Amino acid sequence: MSDCNNKSWVPDGFAPHSSHWGVFSARQDGDELDVRPFPGDPDPNRILYNFRNTLRHKARVARPAFRKGWLKNGPGPSTERGRDEFVELPWDEALDILAAELARVRDEHGNEAIYGGSYGWSSAGRFHHAQSQVHRFLNTALGGYVRSVNTYSAGASAVLIPHVLGNYEEVTKNNVSWQQLAESSEVVLAFGGMALRNSRVAGGGTSEHIERDCMQRAAQRGCEFVLLSPIRDDLPEALDAEWLGLMPGSDTAFMLALVQTLVDAGLHDLAFLESHCVGWSEFSRYLSGETDGIKKAAEWAAPITGISADAIRALALRLPGKRVLVTVSHSLQRARYGEQPVWMGAVLASVLGQIGLPGGGYGYGLGALAYYGRPYNAVDLPTLSQGRNQVRAFIPVARVSDMLLKPGQPYRYNGQTLNYPEIKLAYWAGGNPYHHHQDLNTLSSAFAQLDTLVVHEISWTSTAKHADIVLPCTMTLEREDIGGNSNDALILPMHRIADPYELARDDYDIFTDLAERLGQRESFTEGRDARQWLEHLYEGTRAALEKTGHPAPDFETFWQGDGFALPQKPETGGMLSAFRKDPEHAPLATPSGRIEICSETIASFGAADCPGHPSWLGQPETPTAEAPLILIANQPATRLHSQLDYGQYSQQAKSNGREVVRLTSCDAETRGISTGDTVRLFNARGSCLATARLDDSLREGVIQLPTGAWYDPVPTACGPMECIQGNPNVLTLDVGTSELAQGCSGQLTTVQLERFSGQPPQSRPHEEPKFA
Repeated sequence: MSDCNNKSWVPDGFAPHSSHWGVFSARQDGDELDVRPFPGDPDPNRILYNFRNTLRHKARVARPAFRKGWLKNGPGPSTERGRDEFVELPWDEALDILAAELARVRDEHGNEAIYGGSYGWSSAGRFHHAQSQVHRFLNTALGGYVRSVNTYSAGASAVLIPHVLGNYEEVTKNNVSWQQLAESSEVVLAFGGMALRNSRVAGGGTSEHIERDCMQRAAQRGCEFVLLSPIRDDLPEALDAEWLGLMPGSDTAFMLALVQTLVDAGLHDLAFLESHCVGWSEFSRYLSGETDGIKKAAEWAAPITGISADAIRALALRLPGKRVLVTVSHSLQRARYGEQPVWMGAVLASVLGQIGLPGGGYGYGLGALAYYGRPYNAVDLPTLSQGRNQVRAFIPVARVSDMLLKPGQPYRYNGQTLNYPEIKLAYWAGGNPYHHHQDLNTLSSAFAQLDTLVVHEISWTSTAKHADIVLPCTMTLEREDIGGNSNDALILPMHRIADPYELARDDYDIFTDLAERLGQRESFTEGRDARQWLEHLYEGTRAALEKTGHPAPDFETFWQGDGFALPQKPETGGMLSAFRKDPEHAPLATPSGRIEICSETIASFGAADCPGHPSWLGQPETPTAEAPLILIANQPATRLHSQLDYGQYSQQAKSNGREVVRLTSCDAETRGISTGDTVRLFNARGSCLATARLDDSLREGVIQLPTGAWYDPVPTACGPMECIQGNPNVLTLDVGTSELAQGCSGQLTTVQLERFSGQPPQSRPHEEPKFA
C-alpha cells in the first residue's frame, strides 16, 4: 500500500476527486475549473474536461421549482408537462408541499403507486450515490416503492447469461482479463467491436485506463484482431484490424455460419462439447437444417450479413489450433432479439473448445466498461445500505412507458407473467430518462399520466423540464465523498472543489429534511450527518483490511491524504477457468452445471422471440422504402450518456450546435448532402435534426448518431414533436428485446434522411425553462 500522506500526485492548491470517467485533481478558478488527470493513468479520458465550464453554467438549477399548473390545479395527469412555466419556492415551503404529496399518495394509493426512478450514474462517490440515496429514502421514510431491475446497457444479457453460463458478474468481471489478452490471445473476434469510448468508463471511477495499451501489446505480439461491426472505428485504428462490415443485427447469422463451416470440416471440438456442454446434439440438428429445412451454411448467411460466403468460410477455417477470444459487445443485445448474439457467442467459443483458457474462449462485455477484465479488490468498498423494500412489484428498467400507459395489464418476463402497477408518483434522482429511454414522444405521453413527477437535478435536463417538482442538488464537485470501484486498486477521498451552486443541496440533506417531515428522520439518517456517514462507511473497509493483514490509516489520516492502493486478488480466470479444469467439482450455476447450448428452462417459457437455443429470428427492424437506412444510436465519445452535454469537450464535438450524424459518401450523394449540412432524420415515431458528416468508415446504408444530446423538442406541422438538437431516441423503438428479458432495444432502428431546406431553428437545450 502506498503512503496515504504522500501528496505527490496532487499539485499544490488542488484537491483529489473522482468521476466515472477517471480520477483527477482540480481547483476552482473563478467560474471555471482547472482539471488535472491522475498522473498514474497511462491513457486519461478526455471527458474529464467537460468539468471545466460546468460549475456555474446557465443550465444549472438554482432553486426549488414547481410546475405552475401543478401548483394551481393540484396533482393529476397533465399534458402540460414539458410546456408549462415554473414557479420558484423557498426550500422549507417546497419540502412541506412535497412531503404532504408523498404522504397523500402513500395513504390513498399505497406504496405500489410510487415508482423510484434512478439509473445510478450521477456520482462516482460511494455515499452520495443518487440511486442509493433515493431508494434508501423511499424504503426507510415511506416503506417501499416499485423498483426497476437490470439496466439499459445490458438488459438482455443480464437475464440470459445466468440461464446458460451462470453468474453474470463472474462472466463479465472475473473471466478473460486484459492482461491475458495482451499475453495469450492469438485471434480476437470482436463482435460489435471494443470501442474505447465505452471501456474507459466505470461506476466509481478508474485510476488507470489500460485497454488501449493491452490491445496494442497483443497486436505487436502478432495477435490478429477481426472487427465484425458496421462501423470501422469500433476498434482502435492502431490495431490495423481486419474489418468485416456486417449488416447491423446480423451477428447471430454470421456466428451460425462460422459454426456450421467448422462442423462441415470436422474442426469442432466435440470432446469439449460433450464434457462441458448440454444440448449440442439438439442444436446441431437446427444448425444442419434438420429441424427447419435451412442449413446455416455460409451461403445462407452471406445475403443476411452482407459478407461473402468465401469470406465467412475463410475466417472459420483460420480459427482452429489458435487461442481465439470471442467478444460480444453490449451493443448487440440492445436490439430486438438481443439475447441471441450473446448466447451464440458462447456457443461459438464452446465449439472452438476455448472457454476457460487464458486469453481464449468467451469475453462477453470485455471492452464495454472499465471494470471488466481487471482483478477484483481483496476487500469490499464502502456501500450505503438502501434499506428494506416492502413492495414486491417491479418492472424491467426499459419498460417505463409501458408501465405508465398500461397499468394493470400483464406482461411476460423471465418465465413469469406479471402485471404493470398503477403509478401515481415517480421520484427520479440520478438519471435522465430523456436520454436512456426510447420513443421519447411516447415517453412524454406516459409521463402525462402521472399525478406527480419529482426530480432532483443539477441541471435543467428535459426530464427536469417535464417534472412537476424540481429540487436543485449539488454536483459531485460540490460534495465530499469516497471514490473507488471493485476492480480498481485506488481508494481516495473526494474533496469538495467548489461551493454549492446557488441554493443547491446534497441529496442526503434533502432526503433528511423530507424524512423528518414524515416522522422518519432517525430511520433514514441513523443519527449521522454526511461526514459521519463517510467515517462509518470507511471503517468497514479499514477493518476488513486490518483483518487480512493490510494495515490501513484511520479515517482522518485517509481524509488528509490523497488515497492509497488496495490489495487485489490474483487473476485466475474465475469460474470458467475452474469449470474447464474440473467440470464435476466446479460446476456452473446453471440447471445442468454445464454450458447450456440448449436450455430446457428457457424453452419451457414458450417465448417465440427467445426459443430454447440460439436461433436466427430475423433482423431487428427491416429497412423499407419509407425508412431505407439503418440508424445506429450508440454511446457518445465525448460524454457519459447525456451527462454534462453542455460541457466544453462535449460541445466541441457538435457542429452548428447540433449532434453530428455520420453517413457514407454514397448515401450522401444520392440525397444531395455535403459535410456541414443540416439534415433531418425521420420515421413513423418522430424526427430530429443533426449536422451531416461524410465518413466512409461505415457500411453503406448505415448511418450513426450518438445518444446523449439533450432533447430539444419543437412542434411540427403534423405528427410528433421534432428534436432540433439531434437526440436519436425520438426515432428508436420502445419494445423489449424479447419476452425473456424485456431489455432495451434502442441500438438500431430504420430511418429516412434528407437535407433540411430553409433556415434551421436555433437549438437551445441548455437554457433554463420559463418562470412565472
